[in-house]
Amino acid sequence: MTVDKTHVHREQVEVNGTTLSYLSSGDPQGSPLLLLHGTFWSRVWQPILPALGEQIRCIALDLPGFGRSEGELDVDQASVPALAQTVLDAADALGLDKFSVAAHDIGGGIAQHLVANSGRVSRVVLMNAVMFDSWPVPAVERFRDPAVREAVTAEQLQQGRREATRKAIARELTDEELDDYLSPWQSPARSRSWMAMAAAADDAFTLDLVPALKEAAVPTRLVWGRDDEFQKIEFARR
Repeated sequence: MTVDKTHVHREQVEVNGTTLSYLSSGDPQGSPLLLLHGTFWSRVWQPILPALGEQIRCIALDLPGFGRSEGELDVDQASVPALAQTVLDAADALGLDKFSVAAHDIGGGIAQHLVANSGRVSRVVLMNAVMFDSWPVPAVERFRDPAVREAVTAEQLQQGRREATRKAIARELTDEELDDYLSPWQSPARSRSWMAMAAAADDAFTLDLVPALKEAAVPTRLVWGRDDEFQKIEFARR
């Protein structure tokens, strides 16, 4: 049977009693690539998955409480180490032993944790990822304050996500595309999970990894937006 490697499917996997959603493309028997989001969701990978699926098996995971996955994160569950364990549990549930990882934003911190501690990552691509002491930026750091999290409404967070999505994409999005990107944050649980991830942001999670990352020496590629105002290119050069 011929496999349509360019077709993108949305599938589900049960992980620790929670149904997680993911986008897949490529040959199901091929070498696996896990794609990890940060403060967005798997939708950010969708435009490249058809072409990428021609080369490798792609699995773009929605973390618990994000995108189309079930669950809701609290601050402890939303830390980089905790999310890295969730990704490993998802890899186990999917039958993956060794795998490659591509990640951006806080997902890049999760990827670095996997590289440093799991022994299961064969290669990694980091795109505008948190690293060293590059994070959290002030707009995220303010959510460490429980009073801020309590005061921010779902409507305010949706508006913030709308502005961030528009700014993150060079071309103008259609109304349908923008609604699709923003659809998860219509759920209050998704909004709370997002704020939990923001509250859990801590540069100690990446600074502490540096010795182990050097020791692991996993082949790494960096892809960066030259004008990124949040994860500045100086950190990639460093």
